[in-house]
Amino acid sequence: MTPVPAGLLELRAGPGALAHVREHGIAPSDVACIPAAAGGPKGLALVPLDRLLFREWLDPSADIELVGASVGAWRMAALARPDAEAALGRLVLSYVEDQNYDERPTPDDVARACRRLALAVHDGRPFEVRPGVTLTLVTSRARGALAGRESKLAFGRIALANAVSRRRLARHLERVLFVHGESFLAEPYDAFGSTVVPLGASNAEDALVASGTIPVICSPVRAIAGAPPGNYWDGALVDYHLQLPYPRLQRGARRRIVLYPHFNGHVTPGWLDKHLPWRARPRGHAWLDDVLLIAPSAEFLASLPNGKLPDRSDFYRYGRDHAGRIRDWNRAIAECARFAEAALGWLRNPDPSLVRPL
Repeated sequence: MTPVPAGLLELRAGPGALAHVREHGIAPSDVACIPAAAGGPKGLALVPLDRLLFREWLDPSADIELVGASVGAWRMAALARPDAEAALGRLVLSYVEDQNYDERPTPDDVARACRRLALAVHDGRPFEVRPGVTLTLVTSRARGALAGRESKLAFGRIALANAVSRRRLARHLERVLFVHGESFLAEPYDAFGSTVVPLGASNAEDALVASGTIPVICSPVRAIAGAPPGNYWDGALVDYHLQLPYPRLQRGARRRIVLYPHFNGHVTPGWLDKHLPWRARPRGHAWLDDVLLIAPSAEFLASLPNGKLPDRSDFYRYGRDHAGRIRDWNRAIAECARFAEAALGWLRNPDPSLVRPL
């Protein structure tokens, strides 16, 4: 059997997931959930793996939960569709080629681009989710002093609140989940709450746009069908890398694995935590016990254009050189097919010695 090119991968796991891999390996039927982090254009690097998992590895008849925030919500909404491979392709095409902003786009300009992305996922077709799939899109609803305020000052204040504690941040933001199916997140598990809104044709577009609505940069989404009134913002404000209560997925004695394709090797709770060293790279959290995380290695990332994954800074780096940005983003995504093939190779022939603690 051809050895997996491990130099392309960073593999991390919680103790429960690692014990399972050592004893049983991993099969598609072991996977209970695939989370998809926020992270803007970085999420595009994972689409080649999403497509391979759908086409060559996942069991189409097995029940699975897909949960995402921001670009992760768009990825998972595409992966949940019956035409998942085509939907993922439409998402990448729209994200890369349909965001040619002026040097200083207005929040409404960005909001219109986000709506085009949401529309691209469904390609004008009815909202649809494959049988057996539970789809959860994470959004953040403004409450308290933040409700009705969209200024940089208002969001600066919530950043200060978050620096004190995530509980303080929860005074300003409520977690609202748009769910198709029965989600393990339906019952509250922290101060942000867990308001569940049924996801369907009447609100899927707005929910997708809201999940990727970055404060100040993009206008909020309001009046979403079936949801409490208010301003809806990026799900990453509450759940950036989706540090969620995954132990709820366990049923009886059978271990259920959370397969987490990610663009780095750590799980940061909220978007505002990424600049706080004591929260940016938490280790050994009990909720991550059954998580198996697969990410591109640092060596692989260094080989990409600009030595990194595409990210939002590229809009400033390239300015009006839209053709240059599109060229380099497409090249990076194409290169990530090598990472995807290596990840699939490892899943088919897992070597536990390559896995480090999460």
